[in-house]
Amino acid sequence: METVEGLKRKLGSTEDLQSVVKTMKAMAAVNIRQYEKAVRSLSDYARTVELGLAVVLGAGGHQPTARRRATGNLGVIIFGSDQGMAGSLNEQVTSFALEDLAAASVPIAGLPMVAVGQRVLGPWEDAGGQAESYLAVPGSIAGITPLVHELLFHIQTWGARQGIDRVQLYYNQQLHGAAYKPRKRELLPLDQQWLEKLRQEPWQGPSLPGFTMDPQALFSALLRQYLFIGLYQALAESAASENASRLAAMQGAEKSIAERMDELTRRYYQQRQMAITEELLDIVSGYEAFKEHERK
Repeated sequence: METVEGLKRKLGSTEDLQSVVKTMKAMAAVNIRQYEKAVRSLSDYARTVELGLAVVLGAGGHQPTARRRATGNLGVIIFGSDQGMAGSLNEQVTSFALEDLAAASVPIAGLPMVAVGQRVLGPWEDAGGQAESYLAVPGSIAGITPLVHELLFHIQTWGARQGIDRVQLYYNQQLHGAAYKPRKRELLPLDQQWLEKLRQEPWQGPSLPGFTMDPQALFSALLRQYLFIGLYQALAESAASENASRLAAMQGAEKSIAERMDELTRRYYQQRQMAITEELLDIVSGYEAFKEHERK
């Protein structure tokens, strides 16, 4: 039978857990806003890069990377999480990637794959795949840029050593609140229709900007920035989705803990009342026994 002291200890432990959950919930909400802000600010920079590409293309700059026909050698990067308490975030994005690749008749075995986040490795390996490399998820916005440069180097190495000229990103994209969905982005090769649209886009200004750099060198520099933007966005979106999933998990945990607190509180006061009643009955019994003894 539970004692009053035992229930009191359980209440204390549950209150401590409730405090931890509230802290994690608040941190997830703050992180979501930070990553959302990072994604929004990236759009302005992306437009600047697009305008630069439009100028180079409009001036007849050569783009060997864009014009070269893709060989079909594919490499994929899947973005997940390292930490737990993120619901089915990793399973969803990995399943989405596997289904998309299966629909394109791409064999998983031997496919070059980089995992950003340890927890996508399990589902991928269970399906028969093998990660070529694993990179840890950055713990803050400040860690995204160094990781993007590392991924850019990996993509460059893919092209030089394995002839990979197709790169696909799979990550979760936050929708609103705690909602998110998996999505795919074709990072390479560049979309020819998009390039042609940029080439034909009229310049919104009194005079067309000029440049003195070699057109190919400038195009390559702008291409690298375009790839940087795509990878940065994938990382920021994935991080926002991870925190959105964690926020939803914490909200569920908070509700369960509140219900547990109510139940423990009810049992505590019930047990305490029973203990008080027993003490009162003992006092009454003792008093009656004392009076009976006096009458004798």
